[in-house]
Amino acid sequence: MKKRLIVAVTGATGSIYGMRILQQLRALGGWESHLIVSDAGVLNAWQEYGLTRKDLDKLADVVHNPRDVGASISSGSFITHGMVIAPCSMKTLAGVAHAFSDNLITRAADVILKERRRLVLLVREAPLNLAHLRNMVQVTEMGGVIFPPVPAFYGKAKSIDAIVNHTVGRVLDLFDVHQDSIVRWEGMQAPATKSTARSKGKKR
Repeated sequence: MKKRLIVAVTGATGSIYGMRILQQLRALGGWESHLIVSDAGVLNAWQEYGLTRKDLDKLADVVHNPRDVGASISSGSFITHGMVIAPCSMKTLAGVAHAFSDNLITRAADVILKERRRLVLLVREAPLNLAHLRNMVQVTEMGGVIFPPVPAFYGKAKSIDAIVNHTVGRVLDLFDVHQDSIVRWEGMQAPATKSTARSKGKKR
């Protein structure tokens, strides 16, 4: 049986993260992706990339209506390896933090937490107010992982696409999906000395 991962896309900016996770899972093989996109998530994907709900649906193996609280993923007896909300709006964060299961995204997240599976939230907001911070703490205390998509500049990324790929690679690491394509930290490099710099200049 394929491993299952739930991917939710909400209305915060950064719909590319959810889409790239789906693309990576399909490229890896052996995974069955379950997609939920909120109405605001669809609007944001259109604003950022000109994509419709149908375009997003094509990236996943199984698609769920965000209003279908009776879907397979709304039950803990349906086995998954976890869930990623990418991006995660502050509204969705609040719903998860307070177990306010008013749609399939927050219900599925609640199931993941109660079953002690891995829940990762790519929260997108800046600056943060006290309610945002407290909700993040509450989700963390319940076992969720708060993962703001912060760039790792040590990788010397040459494009936005490279930054996105690195973040997605680190997210998939949390589900024991390790890819050799991402740049990983190998330790601090010693700065070049003046003599080294001069010798390099002579070679040129």
